[in-house]
Amino acid sequence: MHLAPARPVTPAFAAGRGGLQRQRGGSSCSQSAFGSSRAQRSQLVVSAKKRGSGGSSGGGSRSQQTAAKHREQQAAAAAQQIQQQQQAAAAGVGANAAAPPPPASLAIGGAPIPLSASQLGGELDLSRIDKLELRGNELVLTLRSPGDPEPAGAEASGSKAEGSQGEDFVDRPDDVMDAVVKIYCNHTEPNYSLPWQRKRQYSSTSSGFVVVGDGSDGQTQRYLLTNAHSVEYFTQVKVKKRGDDRKWLARVLAIGTECDVALLTVEDEEFWKGVVPLRFGPLPNLQESVYVVGYPIGGDTISVTSGVVSRIEVTAYAHGATELLGVQIDAAINSGNSGGPVFNELGEVVGIAFQSYAGSDAENIGYVIPTPVINHFLDDYQRNGCFTGFPALGVQWQRMESAALRKHFKMGEDQKGVLVRSVQPISHAHGQLFPGDVLLAFDGVEVASDGTVPFLSGERIAFSYLTSQKFTGDIATLDILREGKPMQLQIQLMRPNSLVPHHLGGSDPSYLVVAGVVFTVVTEPYLESEYGAEYGREAPIKLLDKLLHSWKEFPEQEVVVINQVLACNATLGYEEIFNTQVHKFNGTPVRNLRHLAEMVMACTETHMRFDVDYSEVIVIETAAAREATQEILRLNAIPAMVSKDLEDVPAKANSEGAPQASAAPAEAAPSADADASEQQAAAQQQHEAQAGEVAAAAQ
Repeated sequence: MHLAPARPVTPAFAAGRGGLQRQRGGSSCSQSAFGSSRAQRSQLVVSAKKRGSGGSSGGGSRSQQTAAKHREQQAAAAAQQIQQQQQAAAAGVGANAAAPPPPASLAIGGAPIPLSASQLGGELDLSRIDKLELRGNELVLTLRSPGDPEPAGAEASGSKAEGSQGEDFVDRPDDVMDAVVKIYCNHTEPNYSLPWQRKRQYSSTSSGFVVVGDGSDGQTQRYLLTNAHSVEYFTQVKVKKRGDDRKWLARVLAIGTECDVALLTVEDEEFWKGVVPLRFGPLPNLQESVYVVGYPIGGDTISVTSGVVSRIEVTAYAHGATELLGVQIDAAINSGNSGGPVFNELGEVVGIAFQSYAGSDAENIGYVIPTPVINHFLDDYQRNGCFTGFPALGVQWQRMESAALRKHFKMGEDQKGVLVRSVQPISHAHGQLFPGDVLLAFDGVEVASDGTVPFLSGERIAFSYLTSQKFTGDIATLDILREGKPMQLQIQLMRPNSLVPHHLGGSDPSYLVVAGVVFTVVTEPYLESEYGAEYGREAPIKLLDKLLHSWKEFPEQEVVVINQVLACNATLGYEEIFNTQVHKFNGTPVRNLRHLAEMVMACTETHMRFDVDYSEVIVIETAAAREATQEILRLNAIPAMVSKDLEDVPAKANSEGAPQASAAPAEAAPSADADASEQQAAAQQQHEAQAGEVAAAAQ
């Protein structure tokens, strides 16, 4: 029972063929008034009762088109009614200027909706209405600013004509699927247990979609969005448009492992002809209908599943091992749906499908990356030209739901907050925040004693959501209580820098070979490679403690372990040592793998001593270690004694004149049999030459 990314489809599961799949994953949205929670949008929201669609349940694509057509007709009729009221109001000005105009109202689905100033919270100027949309159970009026000119064709303002389509974005629900593409990727992942190798190449398919955005140069660019795990450790990426028989080479621009989003582009201009990008919508409401579109297992053509929004909260992202805002839906998300868009009823993208809940005690639980997280990723790329990650405060905290605990830390009866347990030594909060401080508010938002803050209408969410809305390097304002005295701090946010990294960000693992001893760095993928999916139970307790509870003491700190000991004469008796941390080399604490490599290369002592966990000691003769290293590299087909990121260490040691072993394996020394054969060949040549001389003398 765990969260699992909706993995890309491998060829073993992609052999089936089928037609368009439209599965009804859940019931339609109920008509309760959840629409008023979109307070963050600068639009006027009027609650409206949604007219039932009617008809049979087997409508499929036709039912969606019919519902969209009804919504357009309703919006057009409402706009026409507003225009008539505007004309009537203008005509009545000269006849009876002193009489107040009657309250405006709209009738949708037979239910009148008053538009009086008192009910709308202020005076409504009908002439300022720029657009009118029916979104689920909401009637959304978009107003122009007082200084904005009236658009051309004012008689059609307030709503687009039926069947119209914008020039920059897909504007009709029946056209959105043309912007969804199928992604083909070849992967070659590292072998973390044998860090000088890579695993066998495999291929996968997933989904993606077309968007536009500002590039790092400020120019508008066309992109493809998909999941990060869909293109992880890629060697080649290709995309195919709906209804097209060609595959186009794609280039990966940025990968956000933490948020599981990747940005791609296609350099061939032919690909973009006729492709209209999708537009993003707002964060959906609870019980709002959504549609997941992509290319999952079970067929080759595009597939649509539908459901409703079940939950919105901070969610664990399985691929990036982070916690960010997520949307839970009851629509089916299967392998191959990864990276596909999730639409609302207006054809707006409200998220990216990325993982589902795998367990026998739950059904139809899928998760969506919402638009706030996607926009954060895109803004980050625009700012920096790459993905820099989601920031963190760098503290561990404890709930303060106990009244005795709050009283002990001198909190008032009306005060709420969380207790700071520890502060990461390398964070900007170190030296400003201290264990025992009580965090009362983050950027002016009060933090409750259970660590939550207000969210949407009547909901609460973990206060880490506020941190994730900022960028690395931003300043956060913290209200704290220290020894009963309130204080306010300005703290710069940092990118999380774990002692045991949760991922390598697409890079290869590091390693060092000394005689037969293989050293590497502990990462979460390394533990999974060594101990399987249950590494949380099977891995050594000391390494798990580093993973779960330890901070970095300095930025470049790493946990260096002995991966294995390859058999050779220099390491006789140490073959059973593996996955144990190296603490010291010849009495000097090991800071990281590069530091260890530098000390090994520069060693002038007669012996090399490695102090590891549980007070064990490994001692190797220096001369024997250097001689054995070359033989180990040759016998085990290891390309070099260090990984590529450490190649400068042997070169630097060589330039300084330190005694060292060659970084690359030496050529094999000739064997005794080879020597004998060479001597025999030389004797044969000499014998033939002497015979030739005798024959010449006889003539």
